[in-house]
Amino acid sequence: MGDKRAVRVGQQVVFHDPIGAGHDALVTCVFSGRAGLCEGDVGDCINMVYVSGDAAREDDYGRQIERVTSIVHKSRMSVHGNYWRFPDEEPNPYVAPTQK
Repeated sequence: MGDKRAVRVGQQVVFHDPIGAGHDALVTCVFSGRAGLCEGDVGDCINMVYVSGDAAREDDYGRQIERVTSIVHKSRMSVHGNYWRFPDEEPNPYVAPTQK
């Protein structure tokens, strides 16, 4: 991985959903190998929330939020979706599905 930056609860990251669309997100939990730790390196899974990209998901409070769990850093994902990255990192390139 090489990246020694820490990720922590409350930090802004970018979540790429399963189709690869990026969403600004806030970290709500960092899963580290050490119990009770709320900060970890890019190898850790995180939970986060983001504003829904679906305009139909709106109520009296505004656009609804989405919650995702156990998401890995882009360095651990070889495809274009379902990962998180720091805002200054480039997204993973698109990888077309393969057909057997």
